[in-house]
Amino acid sequence: MSHYKSTPAQTKTRPRAGWRFAVRALGHRNYRLFFGGQSVSLIGTWMTRVATSWLVYRLTHSALLLGLVGFSGQIPAFLLGPFAGVWVDRWNRHRVLVVTQILSMLQSFSLAALALSGRITVGEIIGLSLFQGAINAFDMPARQAFVVQMVEAREDLANAIALNSSMVNGSRLVGPSLAGIVIAVAGEGYCFLTDGLSYLAVIGSLLAMRITAAQDRRARREVWSELKEGWQYAWRFPPIRAILVLLALISLVGMPYTVLMPIFAGSVLHGGPHTLGFLMAASGVGALVGAVTLAMRKTVLGLGKLIAISAGLFGTSLICFAFSRFLWLSLLLMMVTGFGMMRQLAASNTILQTIVEEDKRGRVMSYYAMAFMGMAPFGSLLAGIAARRIGAPWTLAAGGALCLAGTLWFASQLAVIRRLIRPIYLQLGIIPELASGIQAASALQTPPED
Repeated sequence: MSHYKSTPAQTKTRPRAGWRFAVRALGHRNYRLFFGGQSVSLIGTWMTRVATSWLVYRLTHSALLLGLVGFSGQIPAFLLGPFAGVWVDRWNRHRVLVVTQILSMLQSFSLAALALSGRITVGEIIGLSLFQGAINAFDMPARQAFVVQMVEAREDLANAIALNSSMVNGSRLVGPSLAGIVIAVAGEGYCFLTDGLSYLAVIGSLLAMRITAAQDRRARREVWSELKEGWQYAWRFPPIRAILVLLALISLVGMPYTVLMPIFAGSVLHGGPHTLGFLMAASGVGALVGAVTLAMRKTVLGLGKLIAISAGLFGTSLICFAFSRFLWLSLLLMMVTGFGMMRQLAASNTILQTIVEEDKRGRVMSYYAMAFMGMAPFGSLLAGIAARRIGAPWTLAAGGALCLAGTLWFASQLAVIRRLIRPIYLQLGIIPELASGIQAASALQTPPED
């Protein structure tokens, strides 16, 4: 097995305490640059997400079209994701990220130009959403796989993943709130324009990096052969399979709650764009808290159980939110929803990143993107259809119930997952306390030499 490699400098014990332990990955220059640039860019991304959904709702008042736009933005990740993973394992990931960020910037400026002209149509929104989805199909696995080149010390990898989640959800807290204000004051077009400008920060940070960690290279074969190899590796290893199946289910039936938020903000809670911004921001607060608590963890032990608990919390809070008719209660439940969702996602990402073989990292992370983003479009479309027939509250409640069913199945797999993962963690030195215990036991059982 070719796992994430360590060096003597990486395995050296470094004393850490307090808040510095929670942000230790920022000690790596490249990751610090990435964190700063991406934090700015993601605020603009969340502004665009909220502005797009509100614009579609304002133009059409159609749950089905809200679902269709969500479907358009995410279906490319499902169709292109596996192929993108093969290419990400071949290409220079740093260059891939520079290209994807430039293309995303151009997409946002196009949305801004159309919206500010006052002539934008739902068809144009769908077309540009498809374009952004195709970009994301390459960007997400490249971004996930590139973490190990920015953070060369393997003991800081889990912290970097947790900080990534904190970054996403810190921006999720700020972005929707800003979007609600900007939409109310100036319109959706200025949200898109702000998003386009924000990409300059992450592009600058990527260009300022000095990449010293080499990306593993392997002999190239036929794309279909490499695609099959990656799929068999992910599907035949129960820990990876179980994590991806649960993630795909939750993305299909739980994540579309964001698509239905304009309906809850406008029709259920009788608010406006500011209400939508508050609901999305509340979810971001919960997710940020969840990510920060993960960053404070000192070990990867127990993450499997944490995935099950977090997924169950996510499903339960969705059911409760579906029947809330009070804004204060809905905001509180959105915080719980975001908390459960982010802990499940980040813990899943951490386990996958630490157990995957290095030469298959891009492909496995493309399946992660496929499960996370690729299933969501089908969920968005189904949610739009179901909400039109049975209403948004019952649609969301049914999704929450299915999340709980998936949680129970995953919990039944935990014993097998632990048994198969621990030898890998022992081999990598990720759980030195376990290694020390085994060495001590071995020493006791070894007869003394003459």
